[in-house]
Amino acid sequence: MAEHLEWSDIAIRLALSLFAGAVVGINRGERGRRAGLRTTILVCLAAAIAMIEVNILLPTAGKPAGSFVVLDLMRLPLGILSGMGFIGAGAIVRRGDLVEGITTAATLWYVTVMGLCFGGGQLALGLAALALGAFILWCLKWAEHRIGIPRRASLAVAFATGSPVEQQVYAALAAAGYEVAGQSRSLSRHGECCEVRYDLRWRDFGRASDTPDFADELARRDDVDRLEWRQHSAD
Repeated sequence: MAEHLEWSDIAIRLALSLFAGAVVGINRGERGRRAGLRTTILVCLAAAIAMIEVNILLPTAGKPAGSFVVLDLMRLPLGILSGMGFIGAGAIVRRGDLVEGITTAATLWYVTVMGLCFGGGQLALGLAALALGAFILWCLKWAEHRIGIPRRASLAVAFATGSPVEQQVYAALAAAGYEVAGQSRSLSRHGECCEVRYDLRWRDFGRASDTPDFADELARRDDVDRLEWRQHSAD
């Protein structure tokens, strides 16, 4: 860090922080995430401003003669990182067994660190972090879809005993590419109704995470009394 900052240095650091936050925010915004363009820009700029403030106050750091107070300037960026934990926690949402927003929270933390780099004057390090972050968010998303993301779900189907629904469920699962990892069965008191619960595993190649088409078709059948689809967090 330079001890004395010119306004031109501050402008360069703020501009690069704004640019880096905008690049990451565009990625988050186009995917409909909670932390979009404005959020990532504000987070990155806040971190940069904090580090610029540290840089400006450097000449006053230390312990003045005759004082018991020691000015520890690095507590300011450390406080920024700690505070990001609360914002990141707010981006993580649990819906039943499905947890969402972890990548968004990690992105906010990453943007904060980039802002600290630019605000502290480590421009090359900040630009390298931006390049790596852009590669991870755009290119590795494509690679995930090529490789397939492991997913888990449970499917419960209730139907009248003796109905051919069970065989048709197996055929629909096999045709859709789902693997039955486990199965449980329960009968009503008089045995006139049966409920079968399937534990499913598959690899998601960009497939929508809501209820699949075959489950909607089964639910509309007259001989199906109840159908429940619940997706779980990946292992």
